[in-house]
Amino acid sequence: MSIQEKENEIIEEFQLFGDNWESKYEHIIDLGRTMPLINPEDKTDDRLIKGCQSRVWLKTEQEGDKLFFKADSEAIITKGLIALIIRVFNGEKMKDIINAKADFIGKIGLQEHLSPTRANGLISMINRMKSEALQRSK
Repeated sequence: MSIQEKENEIIEEFQLFGDNWESKYEHIIDLGRTMPLINPEDKTDDRLIKGCQSRVWLKTEQEGDKLFFKADSEAIITKGLIALIIRVFNGEKMKDIINAKADFIGKIGLQEHLSPTRANGLISMINRMKSEALQRSK
């Protein structure tokens, strides 16, 4: 499944909730609960994503030209947000991650319903994953 197909799947998934943002938040929290976590010893300062209000650790592993991500956060909503992004980028080729628009965030209305600090953190998470892809593709 391509990045675009994964994004479309998420958009359709969130459309099922209509305008009920309480249900959407619950879904995001559930996604965070099901996400594979990084080991506690991997929660190092170099894996912290800067720009997030809550601490978010991202571990990136490379297999050939594909990247695989694991993450953790102390905040349940933030953990769900990173789970959403990992779902889209996990196992994808570096060039596809770099070129992805990640516009599903806007299409599900997520940025409009987050606090400015959380929305900035969300952008920081996406940028960090793209940056990891860019650095490793050189």
